[in-house]
Amino acid sequence: MTKEDYLAGQVLLIDKPLQWTSFQVVNKLRWEIRQAFGIKKIKVGHAGTLDPLATGLLVICTGKMTKQIDAFQGQIKEYTGTIVLGSTTPSYDLETEIDKTFETSHITEDLIHQTTTQFIGEIDQYPPIFSALKKEGKRLYEYARAGETVDIKSRKITIQEFEITKIDGLNIDFRVVCSKGTYIRSLANDFGKALHSGGHLSVLRRTKIGEFDVKNGLSIDDFIKNLPKKD
Repeated sequence: MTKEDYLAGQVLLIDKPLQWTSFQVVNKLRWEIRQAFGIKKIKVGHAGTLDPLATGLLVICTGKMTKQIDAFQGQIKEYTGTIVLGSTTPSYDLETEIDKTFETSHITEDLIHQTTTQFIGEIDQYPPIFSALKKEGKRLYEYARAGETVDIKSRKITIQEFEITKIDGLNIDFRVVCSKGTYIRSLANDFGKALHSGGHLSVLRRTKIGEFDVKNGLSIDDFIKNLPKKD
């Protein structure tokens, strides 16, 4: 692609690596595009944040295609991952340490499969306290890290599909198809509660946003390799 292509607007599919923030990916790609073509300024944005502990599809828009970001963000998303039963963490994932453990001897494979049906359709979901949502001008995770309690309102989200793909002891692999605004960490926590136990997310990967598939995505390194090299 040429300088003009990026300025006119492109949709880039990136397979985000572990530990990178979505903001870091956007900054890295913007810098690399500017360096490759000698561009002083170019708009670059992403259509939907992924947590640092998640991998998978980031839809990156450049130039005039950044106007389409809201439309892309509103599309249905697919995730795969692993829920660990029997314990919880304050962040609902591995960002924080396990704070409670629970009995699991009553949990059977049939019960695990049956419990997924409770989450199909439109449901009320509470976002994690360790999230970037804002309340009174502060991020929720700022309250959480300060040890402050804050009232969080539930939100309507839709789960179209919730499939258990593998059960390995207390490690439950899943695939979820859901609406914008769904927190898979909250789903993991709520799933554990519904099993009268605890649960937290140990692995998360976004595989699809609308018609975009991570199978067609590039790693950051591969994207950079495809850019023209300066003489």
